[in-house]
Amino acid sequence: MRFDLTDLRLFVQVAETASITHGAGQANMALASASARIRGMEDTLGVPLLKRGPRGVKLTPAGRALIHHAHVVLQQLERMRGDLGKYAHGLKGHVRLLSNTIAATEFLPVALAGFLAAHPNIDIDLEERPSHEIVQAVATGFADVGVVVDLVDLDNLETFPFASDRLVLIAPRHHALGRRRQIAFHETLDQEFVGLSSANALQNYLGQQAARAGRTLKLRVQLNGFDAICRMVEYGVGVAVIPETATRYRRRSAIAVVRLTDAWSVRKLMLCVRRFDDLSAHAKQLIEHLKARSRTEQR
Repeated sequence: MRFDLTDLRLFVQVAETASITHGAGQANMALASASARIRGMEDTLGVPLLKRGPRGVKLTPAGRALIHHAHVVLQQLERMRGDLGKYAHGLKGHVRLLSNTIAATEFLPVALAGFLAAHPNIDIDLEERPSHEIVQAVATGFADVGVVVDLVDLDNLETFPFASDRLVLIAPRHHALGRRRQIAFHETLDQEFVGLSSANALQNYLGQQAARAGRTLKLRVQLNGFDAICRMVEYGVGVAVIPETATRYRRRSAIAVVRLTDAWSVRKLMLCVRRFDDLSAHAKQLIEHLKARSRTEQR
């Protein structure tokens, strides 16, 4: 059997994205080359690894078996890099980190900047995902570390506290809701909202909460960041629900911050891994750095 590491990495990326096109893009490979490599793997094994359809690809039983072994091989490679990194200074380590929206935008940038500055031999691949997808990716080996809210099922993963997250309503200071000190989310659903893009994990979460109340969010405009949302709210376009941390640098004279009374608005962010002892040295260093930062901020 003649597979190289490029083949294995490509196959993992194709399996994760359920698309040869997207997998090739993540691997920085031309689609024709990626397709040829996948076909070559199937020809070598004598069995199909993927079921190809109009909406992408799915793993066959043989493909699922290969994915398991590919993860083991790639994880062992990262562990080798970590173990040898102290001897070979030019050897680069790689950690794949998945995070929900709030951690990715409000908590991780500063924490990761300090870590990367202190560890020039480690690269981090940070990707934003909904918490339930992160749990699945970490459990199946598609990611080394995840940052999720504690509302998802984490029973099969090792977890560590990271941060606390509170969602708040923001409204123009002169708005009727802006005069409230606190409010239930369902009371806001008659209002027009400024939101994040439809692919955003937090926006999907808010849509789910509205659906549970038997309503839908009336979105006037969807933007790519909290700063842009705050500006739209300042100009009176609508109201929004964002992390309280995203309001700390805004002009309080322009917007009002109203606490949500819903239990789900206060959430704990957790670091999650499949098994800490199995992580590469680089991933362990990242976890320890984030845990230490969490303890410092909670004092």
